[in-house]
Amino acid sequence: MKQALTELQTRDLQHVWHPCSQMKDYEQFPPIVIKKGQGVWLYDENNNRYLDAVSSWWVNLFGHANPRISQALSDQAFTLEHTIFANFSHEPAIKVAEKLVALTPNGLNKVFFADNGSSAIEVALKMSFQYHMQTGKTTKKRFLALTDAYHGETLGALSVGGVGLYNEVYQPLLLDTIRAQGPDCFRCPFKENPESCQAQCIQFVEEELSQHHEEITAVIIEPLIQAAAGMKMYPPLYLKRLRELCTKYDVHFIADEIAVGFGRTGTLFACEQADIAPDFMCLSKGLTGGYLPLSAVLTTDDVYNAFYDDYGTMKAFLHSHSYSGNTLACRVALEVLTMFEEESVLDMIQNKGDRMRELARKAFEELPFVGEYRQVGLVGAIELVANRETKEPLPSEERIGYQIYKRALAKGLLIRPLGNILYFMPPYVISDDEMSFMIDTTKETIMQFFEEWEGVNCSNDNQHCHL
Repeated sequence: MKQALTELQTRDLQHVWHPCSQMKDYEQFPPIVIKKGQGVWLYDENNNRYLDAVSSWWVNLFGHANPRISQALSDQAFTLEHTIFANFSHEPAIKVAEKLVALTPNGLNKVFFADNGSSAIEVALKMSFQYHMQTGKTTKKRFLALTDAYHGETLGALSVGGVGLYNEVYQPLLLDTIRAQGPDCFRCPFKENPESCQAQCIQFVEEELSQHHEEITAVIIEPLIQAAAGMKMYPPLYLKRLRELCTKYDVHFIADEIAVGFGRTGTLFACEQADIAPDFMCLSKGLTGGYLPLSAVLTTDDVYNAFYDDYGTMKAFLHSHSYSGNTLACRVALEVLTMFEEESVLDMIQNKGDRMRELARKAFEELPFVGEYRQVGLVGAIELVANRETKEPLPSEERIGYQIYKRALAKGLLIRPLGNILYFMPPYVISDDEMSFMIDTTKETIMQFFEEWEGVNCSNDNQHCHL
């Protein structure tokens, strides 16, 4: 049944092409026009409010319309909004670079600014490739990536991605990437427990590295959580062993911390939990607290020095974006990083993560269609399945996650799904009452949906009757 459109919704659908959406869906479920945000809440044009449990695509850390960040942005806007970043610089970028070098793992001493996550991945891929070309390792022309990886949606980033939903149609345009099976702790092929396993699944990567290391320039990975694949979580030991393999086989280690950086996993950066330093670290999303597009690629002196020479040698890294190092974005990032230093943010994440885990396990672990609730830091995921014992997936064509998402919105909760995985990645400022609302509303919506779904399916196929 079609909803009546507001004037703004009508104007939107006349001209706006929304991302990651089938626009035909909007005929039945038009876009919600947001007029303001406050804390964890988004308010639409009719003043309905929605708890932003996904931090507006994983970017918001300290709440919408945060007074401290907004003031920093406003002050900067009346001083300098932007300047070309080739042959010029500005104090916010310098200070952000200094702070990032101080906060990230040892050895990452150089910072290259871009303007979004996919661009950061492109920078890291190109830097790694060019480094090898300029240091005599000219056979290294391919990348190794994991199944179910996601690194963005530009062509280079898609080439190292492994989620078919995003890259299958573009396959003829993509790089020839070597693919290794990634960790899958929920359906572990070794039947191990992630709390006690020895990361046996790293053998799939080692097999490819041992065979192809002379042609591999870098391995790229999302540390601890393969987010877009369904919040697939794995233990730090896997990262530690991967770092050892990259060193052994002389290939770069690219850590894509775009989604997991800045406290999401409970430490400032996920790599810290494995006590490793990558050759490249890609950062974005939370870097500006959800305010403005900005990304950064950190790398080592060794990489930097391979590009440092007289201009005539043509070794420079000739990559740029019009808004590289944007002054407004850098000033906001500086405020965000300062807040981490001054407001005990990591302690807050630890406490709220513990509380979310306690509430979620009590709410979801015994529900018939929940195969698993998993959590790292302040990222939680509910894996919906057709059968808890066999872990049989639900039929993807029924879009159950999407149907639950729509129902939750009607109750004032935004939990955009990843297929049939529902997840929580709330802003760090979420209160205890708001967290309870998030968990309770999700449970209520899941139960109501499956009660109705079971009624439909039981009439046609008794094998679906689990409740």
